[in-house]
Amino acid sequence: MTTHAAALRALHRPGDPLLLPNAWDAGSARAVADAGFPAVATSSAAVAESLGHADGEATPVGEMLDAVARVVRAVTVSVTADLERGYGLRPAELVERLLATGAAGLNLEDSDPRTGRMCDVDEQADLLAAVRAAAGEALVVNARVDVFLHGAGGLDEAVRRARRYREAGADCVYPILLADPALVGQFVAAVDGPVNVLLRPGTPTVAELARLGVARISLGSGVYAAARARAATMLTALAAGGDPFAG
Repeated sequence: MTTHAAALRALHRPGDPLLLPNAWDAGSARAVADAGFPAVATSSAAVAESLGHADGEATPVGEMLDAVARVVRAVTVSVTADLERGYGLRPAELVERLLATGAAGLNLEDSDPRTGRMCDVDEQADLLAAVRAAAGEALVVNARVDVFLHGAGGLDEAVRRARRYREAGADCVYPILLADPALVGQFVAAVDGPVNVLLRPGTPTVAELARLGVARISLGSGVYAAARARAATMLTALAAGGDPFAG
């Protein structure tokens, strides 16, 4: 497990970012690995919906971790899991149960998944520090910064939180929904460590994000949403008597 974490950590290179098209089950994880990507990430939203639950920690933690374990078994590359804010588990238990799946990393967000309220920065830093202490180097910790997601401040607040999380032991920081190229560049320059950006319509291209010094680019639930949209189009065509494979 430590070997997988070391391999995953080494893939976080500013200017040569790790690309993570997030998976939600064994089949999608194999597709990511077979396409040549060197690691697989899960999307909590995609996993939750595929299991019949809503995002926002509505998925029973056992079901979420079982899904992560199936992804890990399906591929030989490192796997990092989106675990929202930890599903209420104490840090040591969270780490123990995640390591049991074979995963090499995790995302933890700094807002309450159920209410959307931002967590106290020191409280979040304590959580991250406890996770780091329990995991040692066996997990790559990606600390999500939800300032832009919830309109809870601007660049200065996002940088303040990111720096605090890095001090607490996070390997990477993830200012989700930060998309303006100038602000991305300023954020990267202000934070001493790898930065993760969510790739979605309206964000800079992969090449542009690389030039800005981003070290990790993920797609969140984007691939899952695209697959669902394609399936819906096929089903609509078939129900109308048309060719589901046209177009």
